[in-house]
Amino acid sequence: MSKLEQKNIERRGIACAGNWILDTVHTISHWPDRSGLALINSQHVDLGGGPANIALGLKAMQAHYPIIPVGLIGAGALGEEVRRFCLEAGLPIDGLCQTDRATTSQTHVMNVQGDSRTFFHHLGANRHFDAGSIDIEALSNAGPKLFYLGYLTLLERLDTILPDGQTEAARLLSKARNKGMKTCVDLASFKSEKYRAIVAGTLPAIDYLFANELEAGIATGIDLSEEPSAEVMMEAARHLKSGGVAEAVILHSPGLVVWCGEKVELSINPVPIPTAEILSAVGAGDAFAAGTMHGIHENWSPENCLDFGMRAAAACLAGFTATDGLKALVAPQSPK
Repeated sequence: MSKLEQKNIERRGIACAGNWILDTVHTISHWPDRSGLALINSQHVDLGGGPANIALGLKAMQAHYPIIPVGLIGAGALGEEVRRFCLEAGLPIDGLCQTDRATTSQTHVMNVQGDSRTFFHHLGANRHFDAGSIDIEALSNAGPKLFYLGYLTLLERLDTILPDGQTEAARLLSKARNKGMKTCVDLASFKSEKYRAIVAGTLPAIDYLFANELEAGIATGIDLSEEPSAEVMMEAARHLKSGGVAEAVILHSPGLVVWCGEKVELSINPVPIPTAEILSAVGAGDAFAAGTMHGIHENWSPENCLDFGMRAAAACLAGFTATDGLKALVAPQSPK
């Protein structure tokens, strides 16, 4: 057995790197016409962004292994708020670097209960997040088994495409791999001219890729609008897998999830959640990723990974923020 294989067996925990954001979720009466007015019925402030949602979600579900935040936040009051949320959740903050070059990234979420949510995002400090923001040696010594990066396509410096076609993110992920960590990457629902090139330039350094139907459609050019069929969704997953993803491409939409791996291909329809029971869809995709990654960490079968991911997403829908609803769910050490 090689030293690298030995490291993989001994490793425990998930490093959550990338967009650390302060979210304000506004639940509004309706979406107003241009120059119109809507009432804000309630407001909830919490951490947001893939890494925070994964980290706080796993903590809320009482995951039994270390969860390590990695990111870049502002040096002012908003940055201190991020640190406070982490400490209150029992998360270490050593991996959250601070900068005085920009304020902490923020998102204002407009949520119409039972309908949709719309995001207004300020890149802030995340615009400066790069490989230099991570002490990969110290992180490796902490022993995480999985290195999660989110969101690719919304991390300006890591999205940079190099002359050889690779991205800076791919180089970072390769370093994490070389230290014995499996790499998990999530995409952002943010259209750009370089979206497909960024994804293509990173795929060979990814072990597990997560994306919703909108993101997968942009990344592949395959039409996944109007609730795609299992066949079309799997076609997109295969397209992404063929770009170099090592283990599996995992796609999700409100009515379908697919797993496209080397030996296993699955498509499952989640149990529909009544509209009246949905308080907010904010973070449901990240909750799905958190639940699925828990199964990956525990070496579960793809079926069991997806099942727990869907359970986590369903629980998330019952809360206003990305993690409120997950407190009712416990992450088991064996599938149930």
